[in-house]
Amino acid sequence: MQQINVLGTELMPCSYDPRTGYYRTGCCENRGDDPGLHVVCCRVTDDFLAFSAEQGNDLSTPMPQYGFAGLTDGDQWCVCADRWAEALSAGRACPVVLEATHVSALEYVDLDDLERHAVES
Repeated sequence: MQQINVLGTELMPCSYDPRTGYYRTGCCENRGDDPGLHVVCCRVTDDFLAFSAEQGNDLSTPMPQYGFAGLTDGDQWCVCADRWAEALSAGRACPVVLEATHVSALEYVDLDDLERHAVES
């Protein structure tokens, strides 16, 4: 099944280093079984990482038992669509890579909001 991005074209990879995505394929794909809908390709910032930790999802602390080194400012990562929407509402959204953000993100956020936060991959 071809994965489509918010621009209506083929979904591009988000990050291989660190390897991201719910399925750890490097892509923010949606196969229908990801309860968190990790479909927004973000270039995380220190502020967004702090916001996420405040919401109970610490993405900065390494978890070697899961092969997770922890994220730092500038890393690209597939973020849950509802978390990015929460950060947007709080004025703490991080940049997104549109070509690598799955179309299903539009169930949670408007394309205009994503476009205002867009960066090149």
